[in-house]
Amino acid sequence: MTFMKPIIPEDERSKEPLDTDRVIYHPDMIRANEWVLNEYEAPYRELCIFVPCAKRKPYHESPSHKKFDRIIFEIAKPEDVHIVTFGTCGITPRELDTQYPFMHYSFMMGKCNVAKIKRDFIKMESERLAAYLEKTKDNYKHRIAYCIGDFRTAMEKAVEMVDVEVDIVPRESTIQKMIQPDKPFIYNSLSSREYLQDFSDAITDALKLPKRKVGLKEDLSVDDADWYLL
Repeated sequence: MTFMKPIIPEDERSKEPLDTDRVIYHPDMIRANEWVLNEYEAPYRELCIFVPCAKRKPYHESPSHKKFDRIIFEIAKPEDVHIVTFGTCGITPRELDTQYPFMHYSFMMGKCNVAKIKRDFIKMESERLAAYLEKTKDNYKHRIAYCIGDFRTAMEKAVEMVDVEVDIVPRESTIQKMIQPDKPFIYNSLSSREYLQDFSDAITDALKLPKRKVGLKEDLSVDDADWYLL
């Protein structure tokens, strides 16, 4: 494996904690995102897929990202796809998700109840996403964003700022069917079969491939949230 130089050298890191609701203002989080936007060189791929950050780090080892990967790579070849995580972390290309500070913060923006922080997050994140989309407009032929809630709002605002097309899923009609107003997460989980079906359809549409059905392979799992493409 090629050694990757740290984005922020250890002796230059802030001593501010990375586990509070002020993580979006953390100087190292801001610096790391500026590095991604100004110095990082994105690969050239057929498809870029934006997925939300996860509690478990690195993201690619989290249960949610493993589910997303199962859908993605049942359809697409690894060399055709670039996965970019976004959200509380800002913007994190997958090959950087073991880097500080992306690997080291613990606060989840989805649990934030402070209105000002949520507003600031949407503003900051939409601007970062717009900058990344503009920076990489010639790197990808197609772009898909799989997101709900505040992350989706940030992506939608970003797309309004630039002349770059992004297919944002799940579909609004699916989201409305899945809303559960009496639950902490009213939009339900992105690991839900209905949402993953929209995700699968967006990938097959982008790559001009036949649609696949998201279902449960009983011989592989007894967990009704452990979906596969049939």
